[in-house]
Amino acid sequence: MEKYIINGGNKLYGSVEVQSAKNSVLPMLAASVLTDDKVKILKVPNITDLKNMAKILSKLGCKVVFEGENLIIDSSSADCFEIPRELAHELRSSVFLLGSVISRFHTAKIAYPGGCDIGLRPVDLHLAGLKRLGVEIEEENGYIICKCEKLIGNEIMLDCPSVGATENLMLAAAKAEGTTVIKNAAREPEIEDLQRLLNCMGAKMRGAGTGTIIIEGVKSLHGCEFLPIPDRIEAGTFLIAAAMCGGEIELKHACAENISSLLHKLRENGCKIHLNNDKIILENHRRPTSVKSVETQPYPGFPTDLQAQITALCCICHGQSIITENLFETRFKYVPELRKMGADITVIDRNAFVRGVEKFYGATVVAHDLRGGAALVCAGLAAEGRSEVLDISHIDRGYGSFEYKLRSLGGDIVRVSI
Repeated sequence: MEKYIINGGNKLYGSVEVQSAKNSVLPMLAASVLTDDKVKILKVPNITDLKNMAKILSKLGCKVVFEGENLIIDSSSADCFEIPRELAHELRSSVFLLGSVISRFHTAKIAYPGGCDIGLRPVDLHLAGLKRLGVEIEEENGYIICKCEKLIGNEIMLDCPSVGATENLMLAAAKAEGTTVIKNAAREPEIEDLQRLLNCMGAKMRGAGTGTIIIEGVKSLHGCEFLPIPDRIEAGTFLIAAAMCGGEIELKHACAENISSLLHKLRENGCKIHLNNDKIILENHRRPTSVKSVETQPYPGFPTDLQAQITALCCICHGQSIITENLFETRFKYVPELRKMGADITVIDRNAFVRGVEKFYGATVVAHDLRGGAALVCAGLAAEGRSEVLDISHIDRGYGSFEYKLRSLGGDIVRVSI
C-alpha cells in the first residue's frame, strides 16, 4: 500500500509532456490479437491498466515485450481464448478482448470485467452487437461465453453511443465476412485512433469520429508500428491543477482540439490559454471565477473523466456552480473527501451544487476511483497545509509517473509506503 503526501500552496511552473492516451492504447493491445505479426505501440504510458492488459495477453499466449517506452506484442503463439477472472476483475478494458478473441478463435470466455466503481457499466451493448455478427452468447457463473462458426457483417444500431461497445465491435468486424455498419457509434478521438491503427494493419474502415462507421471485412491483418494520440484526460488534469494552484505551465505533445470543451470552461474561469501546434500553455495568477454549469456528455461534450477535477476547481472559485453527471450514476464518491478539505458541495441525484470557498485545507483523504483520486491530488496541491491521499493504486491505473511530473512543475508531492 502506498499514499501521496502533499504540502500544498506552491504555484506550478514549467513544461511537461503528455503521455499517450490510456483509452487509445488499451483497445490497441486488444487489436494486436487479430494478427500473427508483431504490433509495436510507441510511447506507451507507464500505468497499471496497461500492465494488467499485458498480463492478460500473456495469459492468452501472446509474447509481450517492453522496449523502453515502446511495447511489442507478438500474438503468433496465442492459444488460449479464456480471459482469467482475477485479471478481468482488475481491468474494465479486458472486455475489449471479446471482439478480438472471438475473431481469432471463434470462441471466447471472459469473466465480467472490473475497474473503477463509478456505477453500472453493463456490457449488454457489446453482447447485443456481437449477436448481430453471428455470435451465440451464454452467461454462467459470472462468465460470458461467446461462440460462432464465423463472423458475418451486419448493421448494428447502438442504443447509446458507448465507447467500449463501438471499439469492441470494430475489432470483431475487422475480419468479419462482408460489410458491417455501426450506427449511433461513439465519436471520441480514441475511436478515430483505433480506426487509424486497424487501417494501418490492413483493415478497411471509415467513418470513425462520426455517428456511422463502415467496416468492410478483410481476410487477414498484418503488423505495424503506431504512435497513439496524446491523453486528453491527463492533459486536462494538469491544466486544471495549474488553474487551481496558479502559475504558468506548458503541455507538450498535447491536442487542444480534443479538449476544446475543457479549454472553453477554463477561459470562463479567467485563465489565459495559448495554443502553439502541439503545445498548450495555461497562465493563471488569481483566484478563478466560477463557471455557472458543467454537464458531462459524450464527445465532443464535456468528458465525464474530467468531471471530478473540474468540480475540485469550482470548489475554490468565486461564486457558485452546478455540475451535472449524465453518464455514470455514482461518480460523486470523491465529494465527501473534498468536504474534509473545506469544500461546500451538496449532491442531489446527478447534480453537485458547489459554493466556492476561498481555499482548501490539508486533510487525509481516500481515492475511491481513478479520476476522483486525481481530483484529490489537485485539491491537495492547491490546499493550505499538508494532505495525505490514500489508496493511490486507483490513480496509478491511468496516470504514469504522476508525482514526478507534478514535482517537475513545482508541486510538493511524494509517494510513500504505508
